[in-house]
Amino acid sequence: MSRGAWIWLGGLTVAVAILAVYLFVVPAPTQNGDNTPPPAPTPSPFTSANVNVSSPMPNATVSKTFNVVGAARGTWYFEASFPVQVRDPENNLVGQGIAQAGADWMTTEFVPFSATVVVAGYSGPADLVLIKDNPSGLPENDDAVFFPIVVQ
Repeated sequence: MSRGAWIWLGGLTVAVAILAVYLFVVPAPTQNGDNTPPPAPTPSPFTSANVNVSSPMPNATVSKTFNVVGAARGTWYFEASFPVQVRDPENNLVGQGIAQAGADWMTTEFVPFSATVVVAGYSGPADLVLIKDNPSGLPENDDAVFFPIVVQ
């Protein structure tokens, strides 16, 4: 091979190596044009068919005494209230409160509620559990929703 061919082959090898590094090692830029990670998703309220909770949000850190605010269908209440619990990862009851209706609860529509919940002697990950009040005791009338929180 001639000296020019060797130079051309060497240049081609370097170009392929640079392309390989760019494709497999250099991270792709984000939408904002730099290499900073995209922002974390904004937390959103808990919603279900029967209960919506605006505060606290799922995965929120709460103090030992905190307020739960939201709305539940009137069928979740009995005498304008329903139980709220905090359970640790082993499902032990570590806190509780009573959600009180903020309007007429004798409806199938959503009714606002608020509850003060007190946690005693526990810090760490937990589930906030909202329980349909079931004075009949019949299992077919049981219902509950829950989502994770962190007790500080």
